[in-house]
Amino acid sequence: MASLSGQVALVTGASTGIGRHLVEGLAARGMAVAGVARTEDRLRTAMAEVAEATGARTLAVAADVTGRASVEAAVAEVVAELGQVDLLVNNAGLIDEFEVPVWEADADQWWEVVSSHIRGAQLTIRALVPWMVLRNRGRVVNIASGMSTRANPDYSAYSVAKTGLLRLTESLATALEGSDVRAFDVAPGVVDTPMTRSMHMWQGFTDWTPPERVVELVAAIAAGELDQWSGRFLRAGADDLEDLRAVPPEGAARQLRLRPHGDTDPLG
Repeated sequence: MASLSGQVALVTGASTGIGRHLVEGLAARGMAVAGVARTEDRLRTAMAEVAEATGARTLAVAADVTGRASVEAAVAEVVAELGQVDLLVNNAGLIDEFEVPVWEADADQWWEVVSSHIRGAQLTIRALVPWMVLRNRGRVVNIASGMSTRANPDYSAYSVAKTGLLRLTESLATALEGSDVRAFDVAPGVVDTPMTRSMHMWQGFTDWTPPERVVELVAAIAAGELDQWSGRFLRAGADDLEDLRAVPPEGAARQLRLRPHGDTDPLG
């Protein structure tokens, strides 16, 4: 297991599910890890458990990632306690409350889902990336989804949000070209979490992606081993790390693009 000793990570949505696995996996590799989530008691318990299990420095910061003042205060606390952040993982996000077509969705809850992913990521990026650029060091991971690349009629808000994250990541990576700050989309696959089990589409599913595969991929990014894939979509449990390390992407591989309808398509 590669050491990431001396680095600082900030993981949103850290109290449960994939975020909780990432916190523990990164801490086990020597990182000081700040976890951010809205539910303070559960977050503090999770971060204390990680500290006890790994011996790493952890910090629990209760915050709403969709609130600008909340994010700025959280980041200030993390930097004051742990130092400048080397790895930002935008994992926080909601799912559609009801599995219905978009015209039947509650409008407020629909936008709350989109905001939790898009506004949450933009605010943390806004608060942290300028300092990464000044230090010329940092990695940003936006937790994507298979629904980033295909529509789902019952989870329209989640699909829209995750697709938006793809474009946000590519925009960020393009703006960072020439620096040693990189941005990535990481789809975790189908990890056995409370959120996944609440989704009708995964009822009866058993071929879960081991959370360790997600941690390994994010850790390799933090170590600077996959820099050639900045601005692109990676999938834990399907992508082979050795292949990713060895084979650089070509053209627009793993990026969000229209498919031309033929050789004469003017938009091809």
